[in-house]
Amino acid sequence: MTRYIRLFCLLAAAALLAAAPDGARAVGGAQAGTAVVAADVAVEAEAGRTRFKISLSREVTIQTHVMERPDRLIVDLPEVAFHLPPESGRKATGLVSSFRYGLFAPGRSRMVMDLAQPAVVSAIRTEPGAFGGAVVLVIELSRADREEFRKAAALSAASSSNQAGEGADTAQAPKDNRPVIVIDPGHGGIDPGANALTGAYEKDIVLAFAQALKKKLEAKGLYRVVLTRDQDVFISLGDRVRAARAARADLFISVHADSISGGQEVRGLTVYTGSERASDADSAQLADRENKADAAAGIDVGDGPDEVMDILQDLTLRETRSFSHRFAGSLVGELESIARLNKNPRREAGFRVLRAYDVPSVLVELGYLSSRQDLDLLMSEEWRGKATGAMTAAVDRFFATRLARQGAAAVLP
Repeated sequence: MTRYIRLFCLLAAAALLAAAPDGARAVGGAQAGTAVVAADVAVEAEAGRTRFKISLSREVTIQTHVMERPDRLIVDLPEVAFHLPPESGRKATGLVSSFRYGLFAPGRSRMVMDLAQPAVVSAIRTEPGAFGGAVVLVIELSRADREEFRKAAALSAASSSNQAGEGADTAQAPKDNRPVIVIDPGHGGIDPGANALTGAYEKDIVLAFAQALKKKLEAKGLYRVVLTRDQDVFISLGDRVRAARAARADLFISVHADSISGGQEVRGLTVYTGSERASDADSAQLADRENKADAAAGIDVGDGPDEVMDILQDLTLRETRSFSHRFAGSLVGELESIARLNKNPRREAGFRVLRAYDVPSVLVELGYLSSRQDLDLLMSEEWRGKATGAMTAAVDRFFATRLARQGAAAVLP
């Protein structure tokens, strides 16, 4: 009974918001005139077919396509406020081994279903919902052989574009010579990242931290600070790098929080710099997981470098990595007094998000969501204030010479 009361309340609220005057805001940030709420979901399996059912406040237009390696069904929708039970998507049923959902880009949402075996969409329909105006979107999947599935995936790749839009406002103020710092909260939208036993998601924790760090840096008046995302939206790894380069960033800081299954005793903050060869096996595995973020959101990426580098770019990369190492060392030095550091806090690995050849870049793993102690710190506003203060001090040290030179130039007659 509780489930139906909850469903009624959510759908009724969506109906009221849809009827609200222009300019009103809907749950989840959608504009009132286009507000869509997803209030319930169910997966049913029967005789080689699986039906995915999701209750929506009104009918929407969707697009579907399948992808290989791994096998997935991608469902693109208009922006949807997902108010589904926390356990949604974790249980395997029929042809669907798991599914995830979230904001894919401003105005667009996405659901990604991991398939237990090759399958294709055999029917899409809507059924009347339990309450007036609501509908149940039904996506029916049928088993397919590998060759049939491969052809369907190839057709999807040829006919649809899977690139996300730009993720950051990279407009620059004219004649502003202050250093530009791009802060990159990891994951977002359909890609939740790691999750804690409490139900907290990495994407939310790192966004809150990045926003606090931006505020602290901006308060000094010495820097221009850009976030790759300032809301719960998916940004591809390539777009994060492109945002940094488009902003002509002087420093790029990607913020994450790891998790290890069954490793509650493993904890501590780690700072990574980019490298073709990982410093250790654990770092290589972490980079591999992080580099699959685009695949988790239904985007295919190549395994090679993002661009062919000429000799000058290669020389620039070497100098850039030297700056990255220097900042990483300063960061560890400032944080060791206020944060529990990993037993090996300075590491290297081939993170795709650290591939800007001309932007000093680091990736900071704030701690482990699988550790109760680390999680308590990450959720603490007091600790967040201390950590962002230490990171700000490291940034100040990194730019000290440049800021001093600019200050001297400003007072010259």
